Amino acid sequence: MSAEVEPISQLLEFRQIDSYGSDRHISAVLPALSAAIGYPMATSVHPDPESTRIALGFPRVDSAVVVLVDGMGFWNLAMRAGHAPYLRSLINQERNASPIATCTPSTTPIVMGAFGTGTCPGMTGMTGFTQRNEQTGQLGQLINFAGAPEPEDLQRHPTIFERLERQGARVTSVGLPKFAHSGLTRAALRGGEYVGSRHEDLRVRAAIKAAAKPGLTYYYVEDVDKTGHHHGPFGERWAAALENTDRQLQALKRGLKPGTLMVIVADHGMVEVEPSRQIDIANEPELASDVALVAGEPRMVMLYVEHDADVQEVAARWRGRLTDNAEVLTCDEAIDRGLYGDVEARVRPFIGDVIVCAKETVTIVDSRSQSEASMSLQGVHGSLTRLECEIPCLIDVA
Repeated sequence: MSAEVEPISQLLEFRQIDSYGSDRHISAVLPALSAAIGYPMATSVHPDPESTRIALGFPRVDSAVVVLVDGMGFWNLAMRAGHAPYLRSLINQERNASPIATCTPSTTPIVMGAFGTGTCPGMTGMTGFTQRNEQTGQLGQLINFAGAPEPEDLQRHPTIFERLERQGARVTSVGLPKFAHSGLTRAALRGGEYVGSRHEDLRVRAAIKAAAKPGLTYYYVEDVDKTGHHHGPFGERWAAALENTDRQLQALKRGLKPGTLMVIVADHGMVEVEPSRQIDIANEPELASDVALVAGEPRMVMLYVEHDADVQEVAARWRGRLTDNAEVLTCDEAIDRGLYGDVEARVRPFIGDVIVCAKETVTIVDSRSQSEASMSLQGVHGSLTRLECEIPCLIDVA
């Protein structure tokens, strides 16, 4: 059985929101891997890591490597699998031929928080690419945490890496040096040893060396995402980035000690935008009215309304203007739909009063506060389409 690519019109349909307690979810991967290496780490979202391990099909092993390829959605990969012989050999296996779900919003910091803790955005406090900082009343960004609270203060749940380390398990993260002490690493992936190198071959060697010992190795690849943002996820440059990633992962697999488990996942997929379908709030008085802050990102916008404004009225006005271009939810509706999983009381104020989920290839921007570069990205993500929300979980054993 192999992964058959569906028509793009079907992949741009909204995916039904998966429960964060589902075994086939990005938040389940590390709890399942903890059980695979003999240190099962239960979370409130995934209370039985052993059953999650079985459901995902991970064998018991001494050493496991989990690779996260930023931006490599299941269908983005499937459509360009001809450029990736190693990944194609995996996705064509029956056990790997179906996607798992990522978080909503389907964007890196939100996903990494849920992935790293085995929980959900409503618990980690990471609910948008940008979100209101309750300490300042201004926007904070959750990649480098500019304007945001301290990472350890915002994301208070222990990570799986921290918990494994406390139990005496080896945990090694391998990536670029710039991420070693980044805000996102401190929030979502703190714990264990970080090995950084600017050189791809040295990162591969470092992961192979670490994985020779029992424990868990995390390996991060960013090229596919960077290329997709700037050149789109369907062109030749994206295919070239995928080819390089494939060579990198094949070299990693070949160097692993026999019996080592390797699991390859992604944080989100990507949609290619149509500039003619971009909506700029700055040019839409009807949309800007009563909105104090615009947060999130162009595919999943969070609106914080003025303190004396009627949230329902703002939501109704946005629905009337956007019609079929987006689904507009109040915060309560979004929480009831399960977008953020279980939401802790302290996290509720971080979420916008109105959530706008862009459909098809629509983007929603605000030129009053966003740069021209950020508004002209060719590849975007964050919303609820299958292209954005369905990710691979590819299993291989050396």
